[in-house]
Amino acid sequence: MLTQDPQIRPGERPDDLEEELAAALPETQGSRFFPMLRRLAWHLLAFLLLAAAAYILWREFHEIRLSDVTAAIRAWGWDSTILAILFSAFSFALMGLVEWMGMRWVGSKVPPGQAFAGGFIACALSHSLGANLLVSGAVRARFYAKHNVPLRQVAAITLFNSFTFTVGLSFLAGFSLILAGRNDIATVSRIATPVADSLGALLLLGVASYLVLCGVLHRPIRAFGHTVRLPSLKMAFTQLGIGTVDNAMAAAIIWVLLPDGAVSYFTFVGAYAPSVAIGLISHVPGGVGVFEGTLSTLLRGINPAGLAAAFLGYRLFFFLIPLLIAGLALAADTVQERTRRKAA
Repeated sequence: MLTQDPQIRPGERPDDLEEELAAALPETQGSRFFPMLRRLAWHLLAFLLLAAAAYILWREFHEIRLSDVTAAIRAWGWDSTILAILFSAFSFALMGLVEWMGMRWVGSKVPPGQAFAGGFIACALSHSLGANLLVSGAVRARFYAKHNVPLRQVAAITLFNSFTFTVGLSFLAGFSLILAGRNDIATVSRIATPVADSLGALLLLGVASYLVLCGVLHRPIRAFGHTVRLPSLKMAFTQLGIGTVDNAMAAAIIWVLLPDGAVSYFTFVGAYAPSVAIGLISHVPGGVGVFEGTLSTLLRGINPAGLAAAFLGYRLFFFLIPLLIAGLALAADTVQERTRRKAA
């Protein structure tokens, strides 16, 4: 997708890999103009969002007791717990599929098993550490170095994954907001029905615009200081389908852990999607606190202990466990690669 390529020899791991990769990725974190001011602005935004989230979480949960949360966790039962784990596993499997698709799209010959492993490790680490583009790109660059994947392709795969996630989340949110709005979303959330309908239509319009651009623009376009080639229309529809299901599985992890009958799935997703977006914008690692605070604000009428327990389950099944597995897998791969190089 990107045609600008930093100079790097195949198989070589530069010491300043993150700087090389940042040069290959579009500047989605801001402009180069007044870089110090930009960094301060992002830090201030993250601080303000985190402070607001801390206040909201205190307001919503300060009266609950640990015993209440423990009781809510026990109320999950084995069926909900297993479903949450399966939803998380299925979501990461789809991320691996997107990784493999991205590999094929850029013309890389990395074996499917390695592509799935690289996608899982990159996504699991970037979800928890924040700065998704740069972190996931750096992890990919180091993991795929043994396969001689150049940074241009690493950057393109990273963007392909990002586009798939964004299109899928936007479609799921737009569809859910409109559908939930017809079922009177205002009764179980703080999103007014007209706002839900308008925001849903706007998100669906954005997805439709992306599909149209992929269908009519067959030449590379200039964006973010780089030349970008959009996927084909067929590939864009595939991104839409997989990205939607992936985000639907991630949202279902929390929803299935909520108390029975607390909120309908589509109404929940209508609040979940903007909470994810705000968590990403905050640049707080994993959106911790910001995501929970936003979702708590948008939803109402849910037992606070049950909601807190669902948040804990979500962080455990979708963040901590994958992070632990990915960290061990990356460490094992690094040791194996060093051993192979010494033996060569």
